[in-house]
Amino acid sequence: MSRSLALFAIGLLFGGGIGFVTAAGNGITFDGHDHGDPAHHGGGHAGAMAHDHATAVDLPSGPDAPRIAIRLHKDPMSGWNLQVLPQNFRFAPQNASAENVPGEGHAHVYVNGEKLARLYAEWIHLPSLPAGAVVKVSLNTNNHSALTVEGQPVEATTTVPSDAEGT
Repeated sequence: MSRSLALFAIGLLFGGGIGFVTAAGNGITFDGHDHGDPAHHGGGHAGAMAHDHATAVDLPSGPDAPRIAIRLHKDPMSGWNLQVLPQNFRFAPQNASAENVPGEGHAHVYVNGEKLARLYAEWIHLPSLPAGAVVKVSLNTNNHSALTVEGQPVEATTTVPSDAEGT
């Protein structure tokens, strides 16, 4: 009987591990949200809705309100380097998916409306962008809520220059 119990425990351990790895590999997390589904990230048919776990955090305008600017720099080897310039906002990767702390969080990067990445710093390399592509970066709270100021999303957009053919 103890051998059966030991085999059961081993099977449970391996089965749980395989299930966890399979779920994580497909973008599924314990919060019940499928991170692999583009519809949950502003992609697919979701339009402009971005990874919306909760309502937006709306802040008053003024000198302390968060702002963002972005710049594309042609990479000498290939692609583009996107520079994100937040004001009154701090990237806090250690607090991603945790409770909100005023003035901190992360950004979401979109290309032509499709979410490309979650961003925790001021630079990201984009390997290939066609001329005319629209790059957008939005600021988000730790728990992924959109940051807004007086109801307007804190985001910036830029368009890849037309002389960027073949990049």
